[in-house]
Amino acid sequence: MTRGKQKIDAQRRNAERNQKAKGSQLEARAVGLKVVCPICKVQLANEKQLTDHYGSKHPKEKPPSTSNT
Repeated sequence: MTRGKQKIDAQRRNAERNQKAKGSQLEARAVGLKVVCPICKVQLANEKQLTDHYGSKHPKEKPPSTSNT
């Protein structure tokens, strides 16, 4: 009956691995996204992305200055 015991042990190990792997990345994402577009409220990682975002999504608007944020 070693095969049955091996199967049970493998299932237990897999359950432990899967349990550790589960989790939300929302906290890590929130830490990385620090800049918010004041027009559409999209979250961006840095000022350069905000400038690029303004160029593509809000071409008629002027991006806010870096000293403002």
